[in-house]
Amino acid sequence: MDHDRGRLELFLSHRAALVDYATPIVGCRARAEDIVQESYLRFANPRAEEDALRQPVAYLYRIVRNLAFDCVRRLAAESRRDDSRSHIEEAEPLAPSPEELLIHRDELKRIDAALAGLPDRTRLAFELHRFGGLTFQQIAERLGVSVATAHRLTRDAMVRVMRSLIEPDR
Repeated sequence: MDHDRGRLELFLSHRAALVDYATPIVGCRARAEDIVQESYLRFANPRAEEDALRQPVAYLYRIVRNLAFDCVRRLAAESRRDDSRSHIEEAEPLAPSPEELLIHRDELKRIDAALAGLPDRTRLAFELHRFGGLTFQQIAERLGVSVATAHRLTRDAMVRVMRSLIEPDR
């Protein structure tokens, strides 16, 4: 019984210093308090290591240090796990849903119909710019028109395509 009382008194006399020791390691005073409490449970264990008998204060500090580093490692692992979960939950599905496929197919049909209804030169200017990546200068040279006309043709086609998407009944 005196053995337990002696460890308790030793612990209580160093408790504040132990909390101060653990706080910078774990980064939180409340968490350091919990670690120091847990360290007493290990320190008071009758089967404590031989070091506890020879150098009890050093042994107590070692327990606090080990528990603090375990806590830091556990928190880091939890943070990594939570981050990976959030990335998985936020990730876009690899394949579109059936509803999305139908919507996209409908939009493509409307775009195709809008392009089919354009004069050939207007449609070609649009396709060269949007799909071929040509500049207005290159389109003008290919179609034998001015740069302003190449721009107007492309713009007219874009307006027709956008209207077909916004006003599907048109």
